[in-house]
Amino acid sequence: MIQKSYEDSASLYLIPTPLGNLDDITVRSLKTLEMVDVILCEDTRDTGRLLQQYNLKKKLLSCHEHNEEKMVDQVISMLKEGKNIGLVTDQGTPIISDPGYLMAKEVIGAGFSVIPLPGACAFVPALIASGIEPSPFLYYGFLNAKKSKKEKELKALSSYKETLIFYESVHRLVETLEMMLEVFGNRNISVCRELTKIHEEFIRGKLSEVIPQIQTLKGEFVLVVEGNKEQEDYSHLTVVDHVQIYLEDGYSLNDAMKQVAKERNVSKSVIYKEYHNDRK
Repeated sequence: MIQKSYEDSASLYLIPTPLGNLDDITVRSLKTLEMVDVILCEDTRDTGRLLQQYNLKKKLLSCHEHNEEKMVDQVISMLKEGKNIGLVTDQGTPIISDPGYLMAKEVIGAGFSVIPLPGACAFVPALIASGIEPSPFLYYGFLNAKKSKKEKELKALSSYKETLIFYESVHRLVETLEMMLEVFGNRNISVCRELTKIHEEFIRGKLSEVIPQIQTLKGEFVLVVEGNKEQEDYSHLTVVDHVQIYLEDGYSLNDAMKQVAKERNVSKSVIYKEYHNDRK
């Protein structure tokens, strides 16, 4: 299915909003907020304050994680009436660890355009100011709040070579970093606090060095963690056993084969053939 964004038809606009510093809103975001007929927002009070700052008056509808599914039919009806709709969250880019995915998916399925605007997104400035290798990276978002599930997630990520990026709540920050130290080992980390706000700061160093420094910190956090730099030698293993290591780490079979092919410096087709032949 091909959908062109600009065909003079009613659309859903995904509009980033500032993380804290209101000067970070883009000119295009302001023009779009002014153009749309209705704005879906996570909290009408927060969005109302933002609009008031720029002398904008719009109809606001509450759309958050608890009612997003119920709002879908209403939004699609408005689009059929020719109304353009904006979707914002309290801070940052919609859908990135925020509501909006279900709405965008259903609007696309109904045949209407979903138009994304670039703008504020917390993990990007956190990454570029971390002092940790920026590419490749894996954005994970929030880990599970339940301790046992979080530990399982971290173990699945422990072998990834990519720089890992997480969001974390102040209430679970210490627990999460201590668990990372236990599961990942003493890797480099950059803890970014209160991005774009007056108390913005970065705490950088080894996990063991950073943990004592974050015990009493408050605010919103982005964690940028160094990937697994240990170069383990699996050349003595069979292809089946080598692939199995990554399957146990949570990789899909396809991704496990890709990783094994990369480490053995052969094509994936060679690994695929050997793996399936050896398992017969």
